[in-house]
Amino acid sequence: MDWVEPGYVALFLLSFSAATLIPIGSEWLLLVMLSQGFSPSACLALATLGNTLGSYTNYGLGYWAHEWIEKRRNPKAKGWRRAEIWYRKYGIWSLLFAWIPIIGDPLTLIAGILKANWLQAATLILISKLSRYLLIFIGYLYLN
Repeated sequence: MDWVEPGYVALFLLSFSAATLIPIGSEWLLLVMLSQGFSPSACLALATLGNTLGSYTNYGLGYWAHEWIEKRRNPKAKGWRRAEIWYRKYGIWSLLFAWIPIIGDPLTLIAGILKANWLQAATLILISKLSRYLLIFIGYLYLN
């Protein structure tokens, strides 16, 4: 199998882009490639990797933006600190929904802004993305 075949590269790049704030989807290309006989394991791995790395990019941007926000916020505002504390305690689990179109991308950005624990965030994002592509893959197998 040639990992630099244009189809695999396109799937990785589209999956990566789909996880950023760019409003596109990658599932259609995964299904097309599966129907064209591309390696199912390679497709699943590359779509998951690209999408996960795209979400990690959102997290990183949010993490970086935290400092910018901190410099511009009202130091007397207590809401920001409460939001951070609440997010660390409960909100981190929202990253299990990072796979959902439209809301998942901002969730990863917010996790970065609120400086959620990197390892927890990375793990939950990976579980979310892998689960989505795995369900699409299983659905494809079931219907074919």
